[in-house]
Amino acid sequence: MFIDSHTHIQMSQFDKDRRAVIRRAQEAGVEKILAIGIDYETSLAAAELADEYDNVYATAGIHPHNAESATRAELDDIHNLAQQPKVLAFGEMGLDYYRNHSTPKAQKKVFVEQLEMAEALGMPIVIHNREAYQDILPILEALDNSAFGVMHCFTGNVELMHRCLAVGNLYIGIGGIVTYPKAADVHAVAREVPADRLLIETDCPWLAPQPWRGKRNEPAYVRAVAEKIAELRDTSVEELGKITSQNFDNLFAPEK
Repeated sequence: MFIDSHTHIQMSQFDKDRRAVIRRAQEAGVEKILAIGIDYETSLAAAELADEYDNVYATAGIHPHNAESATRAELDDIHNLAQQPKVLAFGEMGLDYYRNHSTPKAQKKVFVEQLEMAEALGMPIVIHNREAYQDILPILEALDNSAFGVMHCFTGNVELMHRCLAVGNLYIGIGGIVTYPKAADVHAVAREVPADRLLIETDCPWLAPQPWRGKRNEPAYVRAVAEKIAELRDTSVEELGKITSQNFDNLFAPEK
């Protein structure tokens, strides 16, 4: 069995066939799906979807792309939403200096505010990082090794992976990019990441694995991610599924 630790199945790309998408995931052996919020609207939609489906869980957070427009009221709403039983984490939050839809100053402010809320509630975090290691690692280091959560869609090299693991109880989320032939850094990380710090994800509807590259991604395809990582680690896909599912439960405690 597998767990897709990062999806956006509450978003409009799935409005026409969401029920079928969730059914296909179950048929592919995906026993749990985590729907990730990127602002209050999508966080609320994720929580509502989690209430509808036993195997769907949610997070609540503000993505760095949306930091510029985030208000104190929206952050308060996220804080309240995070306390619902099937909302398992704060996020996705972090820094993105590739797109720069929000200024670095706004991104860091909203990131730190969410870190403080997560710490106050004792909840894990889902971290988005793109070309911002120089700022994101010092922010996490300032938490005195108390950070716990996942570095989602990890695309750094092995050295950066070890630096991330050193700042707290962080997991490494690997998605469809690991199936791309030229993704050498991600291949190396998939081989080297400690077994008890590995999660698998799709980040759907984006970043579909190689067989569906360029098409809409969906949770059923997390099996292809598991198969590739199992190949790289010279283990069985069944063992890889078992390990990553246990890691998910250890981090997010879905039966809270």
